[in-house]
Amino acid sequence: MSNPSPTDVDELSYEQARDELVRVVQQLEQGAATLEESLALWERGELLASRCEEWLKGARARLDAARSTATE
Repeated sequence: MSNPSPTDVDELSYEQARDELVRVVQQLEQGAATLEESLALWERGELLASRCEEWLKGARARLDAARSTATE
């Protein structure tokens, strides 16, 4: 597992970030990783969760804008 990099996470689509986050959670739940590996996975998971949240906020804003345009 490489060190978490905000740069590569910033380039992921919502689906890519979500799928990787699911894999990270599964690895953490298995409990087979060392403490160092678990910390790296946790940090990566935090970055991925933030990326997903960014996508969802953007989608919400686009929907709100479309709704306000439609009601005008």
